[in-house]
Amino acid sequence: MIEKPTNEYYMNIKQDGITDNAGRLLWAGFTAILAAGVGFGVRGGILANWASEFGFTGAQLGSIGAAGLLGFCPGIILGGLVVDKLGYGKLVFAAFLFHVLSAFVTFGAMGDQPQEVAFQFLFWGTFTFAVANGVLEAVSNPLVATLFPTKRTHYLNILHASWPLGLVFGGLIGWTMGGFDWKIQLALFLVPTLIYGIMFMGQKMPKSEASEKGLSFGEMLKDVGILGGLVVCLLIGMFVNFAGGIFTPDFPSWIGWVVCFALLVGISFLTKFSFGAFLLFVLFITHALVGAVELGTDGWIQNITGNILTAEQGKILFVFTSLIMFGLRFCADFIENKLGLSPIGLLFVCSILAIAGLFLASNISSFGLAFLALAVYALGKTFFWPTMLAVVGDRFPKSGAVAMSLMGGIGMLSAGLIGSVGLGFAKDKFSTEALEAADPSIYAQYKAVSEDGSDVRSKFLVLESGALDGKKMGAIKEKLEKGEELTAEEAAAQAASIEGDRKTLRADAFIPALMAVIYLLLFLYFKAKGGYRPLRIDEV
Repeated sequence: MIEKPTNEYYMNIKQDGITDNAGRLLWAGFTAILAAGVGFGVRGGILANWASEFGFTGAQLGSIGAAGLLGFCPGIILGGLVVDKLGYGKLVFAAFLFHVLSAFVTFGAMGDQPQEVAFQFLFWGTFTFAVANGVLEAVSNPLVATLFPTKRTHYLNILHASWPLGLVFGGLIGWTMGGFDWKIQLALFLVPTLIYGIMFMGQKMPKSEASEKGLSFGEMLKDVGILGGLVVCLLIGMFVNFAGGIFTPDFPSWIGWVVCFALLVGISFLTKFSFGAFLLFVLFITHALVGAVELGTDGWIQNITGNILTAEQGKILFVFTSLIMFGLRFCADFIENKLGLSPIGLLFVCSILAIAGLFLASNISSFGLAFLALAVYALGKTFFWPTMLAVVGDRFPKSGAVAMSLMGGIGMLSAGLIGSVGLGFAKDKFSTEALEAADPSIYAQYKAVSEDGSDVRSKFLVLESGALDGKKMGAIKEKLEKGEELTAEEAAAQAASIEGDRKTLRADAFIPALMAVIYLLLFLYFKAKGGYRPLRIDEV
């Protein structure tokens, strides 16, 4: 049980902050990210509704889920670049408008529309929602890092405790309102949206340390340099090609790579061809992995566990793991100062737990075992995102809001382009392989085909696979939920779908395994330098 904050707790916030309104700004940012979490959590619960209503494949659902992450990129990167020039207030207002607009676009999807039309409404409505979330993080992350310079890990974890709390509310909405239209469920994210708009209204906000020192934009980007810019630009190039492919399947891929090269040349000139800090380059790469395993998995885990068990149990498990994350993110200061675990050490431990949690989750066969497996996974993923942001703020104070915004953009781009789409592809690949191996004739009945009769191909990067028909698999799930007996063919298709889920989770576990290796090397690096500690701008 989470204890109610005491007056002493609120006094500590006031003492730790550099402005009198630091507490209000912290909770305004908290509520803003809460709105993003509610929308994300509800959407994860209605993927099955969309599959049944519109007949989407796993890859198509993954693409819509990816839009909820990819739109974050222009929001946080462009927002982070202009936040000190335009001011936090104007960006918050822009985010508010994007949130409202996203609801109207998403609600344009109707069951009687052609599938491709409904897909466009859902994709771009979800994308607009993500743009709003990105703009808000471009405000909240550097704002809280600036307000609490001596305890960034602690307060950034508190700020991002709102994300799992939003997932809890989103999961509860799906759990208790599953019989309502999905549009009613999704519209409820507008409630915290209105609240954060009011909380930010009329507040005076500080500038980052780098901005206060009068550093130019080029100087802020020097630590990013060519190396860090390469990571960002490659992902942006992939994003351009992915988004272009939504408009037309024949979108030329060279356009994305031209954009990538042009942006990298621009960064090179702005930084006077600075190579960049190798440590920041490593952190950027690692945060791409964080985005893929944390947010990419979050977008699918409710659907996967709900398929292995029941849809209702999947929602309960989602709420349960999100509650664990919410409570733990208030404990980062205790872990760092009382247990003596540095941010890098904390990240290493979390990666080990994430590996164990995903492997355990891949073998669940009962509700009780699922609780244990997902509790371990929740312990692992809790501190990844905010602690990575804190490390960047601690070690690269010259970069101000810029590096943190780029870091967030990298994580979300990776979550969308690699995590969400990749897991959707893995689900399609492993499920079709299992069903085709079990009985090719049943596979022929349940494979996804287009209107012209050709096989639908699930794609990820340079890989291709078949896919199972979303409507037919949704009908099987509905029979199971009603307690009806399945035919032999339906039972075989459902067994293959579950096997696909299990193998997808095992494949997912290789991402935190790679992260563990990187964190261990970083731990040894800092130990050789005398230990991890935050740097001041005059030290670099």
